[in-house]
Amino acid sequence: MTSIRSRGRRLRSARYLLAGLVVALASVGLVAAPASAHNSVVNISPEPGSVVTEQPGVITVTTNDNLLDLAGEGGSNAMQISGPGGDVRYYGDGCSTVFGPSLETEVQLGQPGEYTVVWQVVSTDSHSISDRFTFTWQPDANQVLAEGSATAPTCATDNSSSGAADTDAAATEAAADADSGSGVRATDLLWIGGALVAVLAAIGATLLVLRRRPTGD
Repeated sequence: MTSIRSRGRRLRSARYLLAGLVVALASVGLVAAPASAHNSVVNISPEPGSVVTEQPGVITVTTNDNLLDLAGEGGSNAMQISGPGGDVRYYGDGCSTVFGPSLETEVQLGQPGEYTVVWQVVSTDSHSISDRFTFTWQPDANQVLAEGSATAPTCATDNSSSGAADTDAAATEAAADADSGSGVRATDLLWIGGALVAVLAAIGATLLVLRRRPTGD
């Protein structure tokens, strides 16, 4: 009889512990879900590192989900194109447009050489993501070249675009994170910390219930 009662207590304890673990895992899933919602880039045109021989007309960064177009909010979506040489010149009018998952900027390139594109977008989870890429411009004799501007242009009709300096700083930080091999954002660390707290709370609650169980039937 004592063995049967002991076995029953162990079974009940196991069920409580299993229930606690299920709650803990569910808590981790609910808390950590927003951290995995950042958009990721699926296509860039012109392709980074490529050689372009005809005016692209439009430079596009496409992600895996729709972007947020936060009209009137500073530091949302922007793209900056700069040309080669020590005397850097900028191209395009500074205006960027969101089409679903894509950010586009119209541009006419100038002198041959390596061009740098700095971009920033707002992903579905409302976090800004940014980066930069380069391509080589080798126009043929039939291409019309733009003069460019000595200063980074600001879109005259779109107040939602961030300033060129802010966009460049954000992209520089993102590129530095990529170079260091760190893909963890500060917000991700907060979500992970919250998930750990939820797990510990669930385990603590389970142990408390087990301690309060009576020793006999």
